[in-house]
Amino acid sequence: MRRWYWNHAAAWCVLFRRRDVAIDFYRRMLEQDPGDSLALASIGFQCAQQGRKRDALAMFDRVAALKPRDAEPQFDRGFLLQELNDHDAAIAAFHKALTLNPDHDRALYGLALSLISTHRKKEAIAPLKRNTELQPMSPYGWYLLGRVQHELGRADEAQHILDHLARFEPDVARQLARETGLKAATLD
Repeated sequence: MRRWYWNHAAAWCVLFRRRDVAIDFYRRMLEQDPGDSLALASIGFQCAQQGRKRDALAMFDRVAALKPRDAEPQFDRGFLLQELNDHDAAIAAFHKALTLNPDHDRALYGLALSLISTHRKKEAIAPLKRNTELQPMSPYGWYLLGRVQHELGRADEAQHILDHLARFEPDVARQLARETGLKAATLD
């Protein structure tokens, strides 16, 4: 009963942006069950919202240890490591998430971002292509794939992506056109 109460009380605190109070309720859940992955992840999310990324990472490290077959904590670790500019560790975390769930579209996108940040743009193409297969209507993967293709001197591929993007997300296509100097036939 206490766990139920603490979890719901914490949820209300989050709703009213009382993150420290929410964390206290989640800590009470941990006192009752130190292996409560929901409480650990919830503390991690609240710490991340407060900008306490290292504290958040420590929580997701614990969740990952408790749930070694779950891709989500590995993705969360990768995201936080990326935020901390530890791209090599982020790449490893995203790879682990993708080993557990090869169709984790956010891990594919995060992996590509970290590969680009470590000047490995060619390696970023495969995860970006897979991301756009899994999320064909999300402009972010297409935009980034177009930029990378252009930066690698693959103007034809970048043009094809720009034309595709212009058909369903013209604002993002315009941004890509501005950054690359390419022109899409369907944009004004």
